[in-house]
Amino acid sequence: MTKKHISFQLNGRPVDALVEPRELLVHVIREQLGLTGTHIGCETSHCGACTIDLNGDSVKACTVLAMQADGGDVMTVEGLADNGALHPLQEAFMQEHGLQCGFCTPGMLIRAYRFLKKNPNPSDEEIRTGMSGNLCRCTGYQNIIKAVKAAAEKMQSA
Repeated sequence: MTKKHISFQLNGRPVDALVEPRELLVHVIREQLGLTGTHIGCETSHCGACTIDLNGDSVKACTVLAMQADGGDVMTVEGLADNGALHPLQEAFMQEHGLQCGFCTPGMLIRAYRFLKKNPNPSDEEIRTGMSGNLCRCTGYQNIIKAVKAAAEKMQSA
């Protein structure tokens, strides 16, 4: 197979990669570009551990071909912090104990980021629905809901 050159913005910086036509974006992000915050979980799009932000939408990078990112804008969990300062979501997940083992956390954070961009003042039920595509085996979700709610409040007051 012939590899193709792609270029896109990754966490605000231009990147280039040489990819196979059927290569998944999650593998390019982790293996070629060295950002390992995006986790590989189920590889069937059920768990959400690989959730990234692609062109303003939450997507599961295990089901997106790398070639689909060509010319696009990608944000991973590494792109949340700003000059070393944690994003309000990252702070809220720590303060509200919204994580345990941490495996699902990058995908949860990125999904919550996009969710709050689209719904900045959600109810608990809206948060549950908005986050329903991301699974956590450890927390029971209550603290994740609290963390997203706390981040929403902080982001509104900023």
